[in-house]
Amino acid sequence: MANLFAGLENLGLNGLDSNDVFKEEKKQEVAKEEKHELTEEEKEAREEDFIFDKSYTCPVCDHEFTSKMVRTGKVRLIGADDDLRPVYQDVDSLKYDAVLCPKCGYAALNRYFNFVMSAQAKAIKENISANFTYHQEEGRIYNYDDAILRHKMALACTVVKRGKSSEKAYTCLKLGWLCRGKRELLMKGDDSLKEEIASLAEEEKECLQQAFAGFKDAFSKEDFPMCGMDQHTMMYLLAELAYRTGNESDAKFYVSKVLTARDANSRIKNKALDLKEKLQGNA
Repeated sequence: MANLFAGLENLGLNGLDSNDVFKEEKKQEVAKEEKHELTEEEKEAREEDFIFDKSYTCPVCDHEFTSKMVRTGKVRLIGADDDLRPVYQDVDSLKYDAVLCPKCGYAALNRYFNFVMSAQAKAIKENISANFTYHQEEGRIYNYDDAILRHKMALACTVVKRGKSSEKAYTCLKLGWLCRGKRELLMKGDDSLKEEIASLAEEEKECLQQAFAGFKDAFSKEDFPMCGMDQHTMMYLLAELAYRTGNESDAKFYVSKVLTARDANSRIKNKALDLKEKLQGNA
């Protein structure tokens, strides 16, 4: 089983294990592109046009810093995967959603960053900040390795501060999406990257399994909207995550819940119908 916190040892955090995520609730980028595509330098220059440095004050240590963010309205959404992962033109906006304080190590998804209670801040200082070491990213953009590391820090902090199941699940989901994004990029390369591609696929599946567990727990305990989703969208997402991780019985259960809900919107019902057909095809 992949360890979601692999790589954080370089930041001074040791001993974190994937199994702890919901305990409270029960290379390199591709160097060679096809000839008709942009070079890596051209892609980076284009991506840089969509981002800016946003100022933050850390709610844990009061340090003022900047984090790279995507300019609102600048990127164009061109589609979405069946598990609702958004796909944008020119830049993967998902890479810029985790905010990390370079001084104390506190990190969270942007929507959660400013909401920290005093007891949570104390836990961050004792369990994260005490051993945290950090070297600022040198690039003009965040590559997938930067983004994955930042999201792992966000997940570690959410576990340490005992955040809600929905926050942990949403962070796992986005981490899984980033693994997929990097894997898709590497798949454009040569056969020498097969091992890393396989490792990313395993890590993505582990992230989605954790996301499913967290959202399932949150569904019965937390209020909606949850992570920007209504109840029926969450039920569909649970069905899709269950399907992607080999849990067909739960996938069928949540699909039926969506399809029998009178007030579910047509877009979600259509996606649920598509998933139902895939499940029937596997029978």
